[in-house]
Amino acid sequence: MLSAVLQTAGGATSGWVGTVLQASDVVGALLGLFIAYQAFRGYRRNRSRPMLFISLGFVLVLGVPFTLFVVFLLVRTVPRTGLAALIQVSEITGLSCIVYALHMQPDSDRSAT
Repeated sequence: MLSAVLQTAGGATSGWVGTVLQASDVVGALLGLFIAYQAFRGYRRNRSRPMLFISLGFVLVLGVPFTLFVVFLLVRTVPRTGLAALIQVSEITGLSCIVYALHMQPDSDRSAT
C-alpha cells in the first residue's frame, strides 16, 4: 500500500526505498504464513474449529496475495486489474474467515449445552 502511495506521490521510488518496501512485503507475508502454520498446529492439537478458520484466514489474507503477486511478476500475462481483483477477493474472504472464527463458540462450550 505504501509503495503505491510513494509511486503516485513522487513518481518511481528510488532503488533502496523500493528494495526495503519489497523486503518488508516478503517479511510480512512470511510472518503471516508462520502465524497461519501455528494456528493450524493449534487446530490439529486441540481440534478447535476457530483455529482452523484463523489459519485459513491468514493464508488467504497474506499467503495467497503474495503468491499471486510473485506469479504475476514471473508470468505477466494476467492483466493488473485481474490480479488486483483476485487479491482483493482473497483478502476479503480471508478476513471473513477470521471474523467468523472470532465469533464461533469454542468446541468445548458447544458440547456442554
